[in-house]
Amino acid sequence: SDADFHIGMSANAFLPKEYEISVGETVVWGNNGSRGHTVTAYGGSIPNDAAYFASGGYEDIETARQDWYGSGGGNISPGETYEHTFEVPGRYNYFCIPHESSGMVGVIVVTD
Repeated sequence: SDADFHIGMSANAFLPKEYEISVGETVVWGNNGSRGHTVTAYGGSIPNDAAYFASGGYEDIETARQDWYGSGGGNISPGETYEHTFEVPGRYNYFCIPHESSGMVGVIVVTD
């Protein structure tokens, strides 16, 4: 169903931390914890020709960080989801802005 998601977000972790899909597939993150989170790509740690992705629709990591700290931009509230379709193969490293220091990082591996 549409309610199904692939990656859960707990208090300070993405579960699973690493997730593998095929080109053209969509990953859905779901916040099943009690705190707000973000899904924010590390711009330098995704394939060169891949689209940047971040909850809130930001085009780069700096804007995503500024908006989170300024107004809570990009927040995925408990019970909400965020999704992104991956069109370029490779490894995509991403993180949660407020819980990055707690090690809330993840990897999407996209295969041909």
